Amino acid sequence: MRYWDDIRVGDRYAVGQHTFSAAEIKAFAGRFDPQLFHLDESAAGRSHFGALCASGWHTAVVWMRLMVEYHRREDEALRARGDAVAMLGPSPGVRDLKWLKPVYVGDTISYVTEVTATRSSNSRPGWGLLTMLSTGVNQRRETAISFVSTTFVARRPASP
Repeated sequence: MRYWDDIRVGDRYAVGQHTFSAAEIKAFAGRFDPQLFHLDESAAGRSHFGALCASGWHTAVVWMRLMVEYHRREDEALRARGDAVAMLGPSPGVRDLKWLKPVYVGDTISYVTEVTATRSSNSRPGWGLLTMLSTGVNQRRETAISFVSTTFVARRPASP
């Protein structure tokens, strides 16, 4: 992770993409969101979705996995160049979570995160806060998911 001081409003990260399979949709739904339109093709066909679709929570969790993997790759690249890696802190929350289009079997969602605001933390010296808009767009260029999140990122230490 880059230091908070090196991150600017407008910075965009192509976090990754994921193609949703029927088996994966059903497995996730069976554990965490057991509604019939996530579990059974026939029932889903009769629902307002018209076909088996992923849980919205599933689409959010995939973003999280891809974001963690993105940060690992970024950290490895920073270390390979001999640069210091900043600590990523906790997230105080998510807001404005919207599931705008269903994610059907075979859909590939491409996730992008954009920094929309930065501010220094008043309560945690040495930390800054990033506010980011994350979106997931399908292969038809339709936005399937969007949300705003905030996270703590370490500030660059003062030079001795």
